[in-house]
Amino acid sequence: MDFTDFYAPDYTGARNKFRAAADAAGAALSVYAHPHASGPAGEPLAIDVAHLGDTRAPRQLILISGAHGQEGYAGSAAQVAWLRSAPARQLPAGLGVLLVHGLNPYGFAHGTRTTENNVDLNRNFAAHLFDPAQPVPANPGYAELHASLIPAEWSWDSVADAEAAAQAYGARHGADALFDTRARGQYSHPDGLVFGGHHREWSNLTLETIVREHLAHAGRVGLIDWHTGIGEYGEPFFLCFNADGSGQQARAASWWGEQRVLGVRPHGLARPAYTGLVFHGVERFLGERPLVGAVVEFGTRGSNMGHALRLDQWLRFKAERGTGRYAQLRADMLDAFIPAAQPWRDATVRHGVAITQQAVDGLAAW
Repeated sequence: MDFTDFYAPDYTGARNKFRAAADAAGAALSVYAHPHASGPAGEPLAIDVAHLGDTRAPRQLILISGAHGQEGYAGSAAQVAWLRSAPARQLPAGLGVLLVHGLNPYGFAHGTRTTENNVDLNRNFAAHLFDPAQPVPANPGYAELHASLIPAEWSWDSVADAEAAAQAYGARHGADALFDTRARGQYSHPDGLVFGGHHREWSNLTLETIVREHLAHAGRVGLIDWHTGIGEYGEPFFLCFNADGSGQQARAASWWGEQRVLGVRPHGLARPAYTGLVFHGVERFLGERPLVGAVVEFGTRGSNMGHALRLDQWLRFKAERGTGRYAQLRADMLDAFIPAAQPWRDATVRHGVAITQQAVDGLAAW
């Protein structure tokens, strides 16, 4: 088998592969249909959920794909490959696995990072969106950069100007501050990058329903949230959001290795003060029940991903569609998030199965 057994060329194909693999593995399938959004050809959108093993077990692992839409292809392939592996049919007693496929189905189907409302779902779980008495997370530097991030026209000169503005900001504040400003999340510019939203998105609300309906009996929960972009080409990069020095962080390190979990520096820089992550949302939905897990990225273009993030936004809102230039730029953007090369896709499948199984084994011993 190779990557073509697990990857699909479009959103509907990914759904079909996931559902077929889940059914063959004996998982219980559920569908959470999007109430109003549809795909580019009018096809229905949904979050598909497969619950494998003992659904009432005290230990549950949750595997999420597609919080960032076009990154969902890699997460979906990792889910499908693990479901088709032999260990998936031999789960330890007292353990279940909950697979959430296409958490942001609009972005997945339309090949864009954000939701139907241009919300970065992985910044949409901030405390103030649940409790208006909580302060809105600050990102004071974003307003300074916003106007230069997404030019009216995509050209050598405009892209160079945007990069010059970013480098000037970095010269004043430092490279770590620049990365933090562009990545942590912002709640002031709805047409901007990493916009966390003014309200909870449908996918946010639906994930709470999924956790309530499927993890009611779980006492200990593991989490993998699949993404792409950060890290070496085709290699996994772990971002563990359990508190530094906590028992949960130590347990994550025991599952996947200290060198992968502790003290990591994305793109060689300090980790941004991310706000509103899916990880934070699952923690909230579980209440006092302990959660151990990580965002797992598959590396693509390293620090050059900032270019692709801006291009994604430009293509969605400012490009002239239907042209040859649009098609070429869109292909470049998608390749940045989900490379078409067989070595990259084969590597992500291999790593995806191994990382999932490490979590299963670690959770079983917890």
